[in-house]
This record gives sequence, structure tokens and C-alpha cells, in this order.
Amino acid sequence: MRKVITGAFVSLDGVMQAPGGPHEDPVGGFKYGGWVWPYFDEAMGKAVDEMFAKPFDLLLGRKTYDIFAAYWPYVDADDSIGPLFDRITKYVATRNPDFKLSWQNSQLLGTDAVAALRTLKSGEGPDLLTQGSTDFLQTLFRNDLVDEFNVFLFPVVLGKGKKLFGDGAFPGALKLVSSRVSGSGVTINKYARNGDVVTGSFGPDQPSAAEMERRRNLS
Repeated sequence: MRKVITGAFVSLDGVMQAPGGPHEDPVGGFKYGGWVWPYFDEAMGKAVDEMFAKPFDLLLGRKTYDIFAAYWPYVDADDSIGPLFDRITKYVATRNPDFKLSWQNSQLLGTDAVAALRTLKSGEGPDLLTQGSTDFLQTLFRNDLVDEFNVFLFPVVLGKGKKLFGDGAFPGALKLVSSRVSGSGVTINKYARNGDVVTGSFGPDQPSAAEMERRRNLS
């Protein structure tokens, strides 16, 4: 069975939009495109290489596919990521069944991306790694399709922008598999699914009269 693994560059307030450059995704008036660049040091590069070290296929939303297809096939020949992305399969989610795939080794997931992805997950092959694709991620989260998270947490607050988690994420506990901090202050975390959310209480077994009154007044 194949895993779906999310790879995400995220600001402290959860924004993922346009990490690579000012022209990447200025939708909605986002003006901080390229916010990852000042923090990208040797440790960051090593962590990204590790994320791409095991066999994988890419799982992309249409907008991120457009960004990647216009960039990665045209990078310098000595860039290791470009040839890797060229070679592997790119699965693309789009609501437009007539969308034309311009990049080699690309496939549409079809009109029912969730069903197609469930079929892919149940089959044999490399894991499915997302990059960017914030809109598509919300669909994956709502349908509980993500198994692992590679989250690069950057020490910056961006305010408004497309975020990793929206309002419809499927609740679940996570286990921290690994964590380290780059010299530039980026926290590099890997999480795996770890069952259901577990709750408890720090309150006393017998709440005070004031606490009971507070509860009655909750709207």
C-alpha cells in the first residue's frame, strides 16, 4: 500500500503561499512571495534532499502543477531536482477534465480525484508526495487521505495567505518521528498518523459552583 505524504513549507501562522518567488502565486494580493529564500541554508538543502531520497511520485493540484511545469524542466542541467521531477510520474488533480498536461510523465487523476487516489493508495508503487497544492490538500485532509507530514516551519509571520490547514481537516493525533532545527531557525519536522484525538481534563472531579455557573452561561 502506498502512503500519501505532505511536504510543506509553512510560516509560523500556517501560510504556505508562494514560498519560491514573488511571481509564483500573487493571487489575493499576496505580496510576500519568496519568503523561504532568506532561510534556505545548507541544513535546509540537506533536509529537502532527504525528503526526495526515497522513491516517490508527485501528487499535485493544478495550480502547483502549472508552476512546476513552467520551472523544473528548464533548470540548469546540474540541478538534481529538475531531472528527478522530469523522470517520475506526476498525478494532477483538476476540476477541468480537458486540462492539457504539458509535462512528460504526467497523468490526470480524473473527475473523481478522491476515488482515483484511494485506488492509487491501495496499489503497488512508490509513495505519493505532495508539494504546495494548498487547495488540493484541503480535499485530502477532509477525506483523511494523508499518512505523513513533512513540515518545514519557518520563523516568520505572513498574515493572510493560503494555509496548510483550513476548516475541514480530518481530526487525528500525530506522532513526531523526527525534528531538528536549521541554522537559520527553520524547524524541520516529520509526523506520522497516530490514531484518534485523545482528550482529558486538568480540572477537578468536582467543579466549583462558579465553574458550573460559567458553563451554564456559555453560548
